[in-house]
Amino acid sequence: MLTANEIRNQFLDFFRSKGHEIVPSAPIVVKNDPTLLFTNAGMNQFKDYFLGNRVPEHTRIADTQKCLRVSGKHNDLEEVGVDTYHHTMFEMLGNWSFGDYFKEEAIAWSWELLTAVYGIPKDKLYVTVFQGDAGENLPKDEEAWSFWKQHVAEDRILLGNKKDNFWEMGDTGPCGPCSEIHVDCRSEEEKKMVDGKSLVNADHPQVIEIWNNVFMQYNRQKDGSLLPLPAKHVDTGMGLERLVRVLQGKQSNYDTDLFTGTISAIESITHKKYGFTDSRQDVAFRVLCDHIRAIGFTIADGQLPSNTGAGYVIRRILRRAVRYYYSYLDFKQPLLHKLMPVLAKQFEHVFPELQHQADLVGKVVKEEEEAFLRTLDKGLKKIDDIITETKSQGTQTINGKSAFELYDTFGFPIDLTRLIGSENGLHVDEGAFEKEMLQQKTRSRAATALDTHDWVTLKETGGTKFVGYDSMEAEASVLKYRRVSAKGKDAYQLVLDTTPFYAESGGQVGDTGTFIFPNERIEILDTKKEDGLTIHFASTLPENITAPLVAKVDGEKRQLTTVHHSATHLMHAALREVLGKHVAQKGSLVNEEHLRFDFSHYAAMTHDEIKQVEQIVNRKIRENLPVVIKEMAKDEAIALGAMALFGEKYGNRVRVVIMDPQYSIELCGGTHVGYTGELGFFIITHEAAVAAGVRRIEAKTGQAAFDYIHTELVKPVEEIKKLTKKKATDTVAFIERLQEELAQGKKHMEHLEARQLVGIRNELLTKDEMVNDLAFVGQMVSVSSPDALKKLCLDLKTHLNDHVIVLCANIDGKPFVAVGIDEKVVAVRGLDAGKIIKEHVAPLIKGGGGGQKTLATAGGQDLSGLLAVIEKVRELL
Repeated sequence: MLTANEIRNQFLDFFRSKGHEIVPSAPIVVKNDPTLLFTNAGMNQFKDYFLGNRVPEHTRIADTQKCLRVSGKHNDLEEVGVDTYHHTMFEMLGNWSFGDYFKEEAIAWSWELLTAVYGIPKDKLYVTVFQGDAGENLPKDEEAWSFWKQHVAEDRILLGNKKDNFWEMGDTGPCGPCSEIHVDCRSEEEKKMVDGKSLVNADHPQVIEIWNNVFMQYNRQKDGSLLPLPAKHVDTGMGLERLVRVLQGKQSNYDTDLFTGTISAIESITHKKYGFTDSRQDVAFRVLCDHIRAIGFTIADGQLPSNTGAGYVIRRILRRAVRYYYSYLDFKQPLLHKLMPVLAKQFEHVFPELQHQADLVGKVVKEEEEAFLRTLDKGLKKIDDIITETKSQGTQTINGKSAFELYDTFGFPIDLTRLIGSENGLHVDEGAFEKEMLQQKTRSRAATALDTHDWVTLKETGGTKFVGYDSMEAEASVLKYRRVSAKGKDAYQLVLDTTPFYAESGGQVGDTGTFIFPNERIEILDTKKEDGLTIHFASTLPENITAPLVAKVDGEKRQLTTVHHSATHLMHAALREVLGKHVAQKGSLVNEEHLRFDFSHYAAMTHDEIKQVEQIVNRKIRENLPVVIKEMAKDEAIALGAMALFGEKYGNRVRVVIMDPQYSIELCGGTHVGYTGELGFFIITHEAAVAAGVRRIEAKTGQAAFDYIHTELVKPVEEIKKLTKKKATDTVAFIERLQEELAQGKKHMEHLEARQLVGIRNELLTKDEMVNDLAFVGQMVSVSSPDALKKLCLDLKTHLNDHVIVLCANIDGKPFVAVGIDEKVVAVRGLDAGKIIKEHVAPLIKGGGGGQKTLATAGGQDLSGLLAVIEKVRELL
């Protein structure tokens, strides 16, 4: 029986024999494409080839691509673990043609590989062809039909609708008809009972799609219309997990050697057995096997779990997995991180990035597990209460507010609440949940949503020529532009045929500057990359957009940014020298003001370590090293010792930045100084943790470092010297003495205040009155702080029975109130101090507050309402 590794290699070898270049997988985390959070199909990294924005180095390519489908249009999360063939993270085997071969060759080769190489019996296979769509004015794919007839009996060629046989990666972008290949894995007895063709695309667990040949012919516009692409392309995708299942003769993807190693590890850890059933315990095994792959590879590619965007998707997947092993494997401690070494070893030859970072990924995952386990038990009890209450009300809908409370208080992603609800025959009012979410989001974030219009193309070319390494200005013309709208205002994005503007990339911010047209100037506010395009952001368009222009970069900002980028390289090497070779870049920001650098390390840096890094970098600056930049083959650069960043996609030709071959060699597309001496001086301004095993440094160099030293260090010291009338070397001891005296004074004040409160308490005990059989104390008092007011109320409570206390005070010109109620009164009379504060007290003083049933406090803005507070509570009694 072929192993999964052998099956993968046979695919790549086959297409290598057909003249295809074998390329590595792109990172699973997508950069420079606002339409995607993750790579969800093999074609993502080639999108700009389909659009004509870049010219491919090779017209025939094959690869195996890490993909993730857990959000948006392509979302398989709900099926994962429940069935046996859907996954979050999966491998997509693919072959590509960029304007080279088309339908005939793609169809012939897919049939040859499946039947002649892999040996799948032809009578197990069905193919589908696009039947056309009158609404889109799209005809039936007669070409694909005719080519399939050369290989397959006509009764095995099925027509499919737009949903099944017209492939689109999103609301806009490249698309076209597709032709799927399905395999019938049922027994001969089952086949005799039901014809396989009736089960194609019917979600039958044994009649599954194995390969999809997409014929890219169109580009979907924002208005829904379809335009022909500049050239016709082939985009195919075959899920490795399903292919391995078929070739290894298994009934489930999870029975193949892609997953059995992980299942064995889970059995060993939990002392539970996987039973090949649909029981919740076995579903939990499958969920863990799947989810650990999505979590591990995504973190290795640079995406840490967080509360927003792609990071929150990973946190959702991780928490879903934790709930499964907690509830159905009865395992109450972190488990997922223990599976990481197994996964890393399994994929070390095809996706080595996980093996290289196994320790870091394991630490991040363990910390995430521990954080969720701290609230999971309470959250599960809460959702049990919600389910009981929902059913008692005779409804099958968990209300949106309850779902939001689970999310906001207990960290339950909505899909976890949905899952637990469905296990109990309930569904969630997700519309109401979304409303709660929207209320929580800031108005500014909602207001910054962009409405992006279609491109207006002026010239058809292969893309933009970047000249910004050598020049700060260039003659150019506009290739295309589009309008974007936000906050009711319009802005514009322009693409040039030639540009000196550096687009935001590799942590370095985009250039700003000016476009100079014959009769006007247009200010450029930012420069970014998207789908291989260099996009310049402007608030206005020129009157004559077809006129030639001069693109001029803001040179001062570029220079200040450049010194910080070069400093980042020097600092990275210094960190590895001081802390160890495990240090690897996890993210960066480089602008004109400072640099920010995230790196893998497991402890806070000591003062001495920070000092050592600063000394090393400043020594390299003083050495005035030449910064040598070369272009070379990627393999040659790696052999030279160049560091490549995990999660970055590099082409076959790379740019290498060398600052002393024995010190710093990195792959980098950013701008750099000619000599390190141009940095002047380097200083670290901040160091802190940002995630498990990840630290963050902020630093400055050049003019920014000089300004920092004077503003943040020299000037404050001079002010302290003036105030203390001491030498700089004596100020620390002087301030320490002042702090000691202050602490002693504070203790003395607290002692005096305590004696004062006893006196006030004794006086108040003489002023209690009976209101409706309760001892009521309602008085204005004079205290120094809200805390003293609360202490006084607590002290009074110990000297009264069946009491209600309302104390009001003017503290520094603002009203404060404390309400105390005897425990017996709370129980017998049903009074609630927190409710009284919120509903009756706070409105009178134009403030807010809260607390427990026996003690609550409030603060406000309107002093005139204090006396009314006392009367209001007396009236309530």
